[in-house]
Amino acid sequence: MTAARQSGFVRRGGVFFDRDGTVIEDRHYLRVADEVRLVENAANAIRHVNHHHLPVVVITNQSGIARGLLTEAEYELVRARLDDLLSERGAFIDATYHCPHHPDFTGPCTCRKPDVGLYQLAMQELNLDASASTYIGDRWRDIAVAQVLGGRGILVPSPETPADEIARAHAEAEVAATLTEAVQRTLGTESLGSEEHSQ
Repeated sequence: MTAARQSGFVRRGGVFFDRDGTVIEDRHYLRVADEVRLVENAANAIRHVNHHHLPVVVITNQSGIARGLLTEAEYELVRARLDDLLSERGAFIDATYHCPHHPDFTGPCTCRKPDVGLYQLAMQELNLDASASTYIGDRWRDIAVAQVLGGRGILVPSPETPADEIARAHAEAEVAATLTEAVQRTLGTESLGSEEHSQ
């Protein structure tokens, strides 16, 4: 019997999203909060995950901090702006984790994707079951965690996604054309309806 069952409940999975290129447009080392732009239908997709009572978790590499291209304070302002944009559209992120490192500047770490340190921390803090979770992103590093911790990896290609990573995801994970499709598969629904508010 697992510890979760012994304590009287079964741990649920979460839905893990990459940030840049998946939930918001990738502007490369984004440091200005007013420049945050949601990917089309991102709020709608996240809102439907919220309505299914599954935790929404964002895991993001932010090597621009290590490179000196943005500060932790600027990162926090961008994070808060994303939260505000989603809130205006009836959606929310339960928790966000970021890696501020880069091996060339700060040495090795266990939190930079594709390493799984931040995912493990989120599982512990939110009491989530990794094997019941879904991992969605536009790069292989965002979904590779499924091969390590279990669960489902779904690649949603963006203009930044290399062709070899798309091919690998087709072979070893899943590929969805849009974030809406990825969430539909995750929730087992045929339709998410339409976006209630413009983005």
